[in-house]
Amino acid sequence: MSGLENKIVLVTGGSGGIGQALAWEFTRQRCRVAIAARRQETLLACAEEIARHGGEVLAIACDVTDRQQVKDLGAAIGARWGAVQILINNAGIARAASFTEMADELWDEILATNLTGTYNCCKVFLPEMLRAKWGRIINIGSTTAKVGYRHVTAYTASKHGLLGLTRSLALETARQGVTVNMICPGYVDDERTRENAQVLAQKAGKSVTEILQLFAASAPQQRLIEVDEVSSLAALIASEKLGGMTGQAISVDGGATMV
Repeated sequence: MSGLENKIVLVTGGSGGIGQALAWEFTRQRCRVAIAARRQETLLACAEEIARHGGEVLAIACDVTDRQQVKDLGAAIGARWGAVQILINNAGIARAASFTEMADELWDEILATNLTGTYNCCKVFLPEMLRAKWGRIINIGSTTAKVGYRHVTAYTASKHGLLGLTRSLALETARQGVTVNMICPGYVDDERTRENAQVLAQKAGKSVTEILQLFAASAPQQRLIEVDEVSSLAALIASEKLGGMTGQAISVDGGATMV
């Protein structure tokens, strides 16, 4: 990809699923990649595996809902490599529950992580991008940013909010060398999807396999999305080849939101 070599990248939620795929992809593009998540041991395992294959990676535990921890994360990356140039806001929580059964604490936790966590990271890392007159912010959303789904009210609300944040930031930074975009995957073949499938299977009296088949059937391609399909798009968005694209929410969903 044009212009990515030696760029400093931060991937939040970088210890598994899409986040891990993003870390692998950007190290393949010869970037220096910092990965952050709450669990240090999982992060270290991921970083060690990438490093064994020649990637330059830094693992730092961080809870994005805690603003001081995000500031400390920025300071740690800055001391090691310098200012973050590509921020990928991937940290997120997706838990299935019907609205009337959903605990208030779950609503608070999902909004704090998926929306306020992204706000916290943008607040810390955007100023240096503006000073450098170059930067990329890529928010990992969901098709729930565009349409509603049952049993994931909090998640849907958080991703709708993330879409608004993406568009507003894109407008504010459009003439300052920074692009802000969003990737909206459909049902991804990862552990998060399987966890929610298990919850819904128990409620519906079906098997996890049956629920996953229903997820896949919601898209015209009749399949789940691979994590590498998301990470490869992120690398393209970050490159100079798409420097003219900002404020966009791109669906990678097997055609599920064509309407």
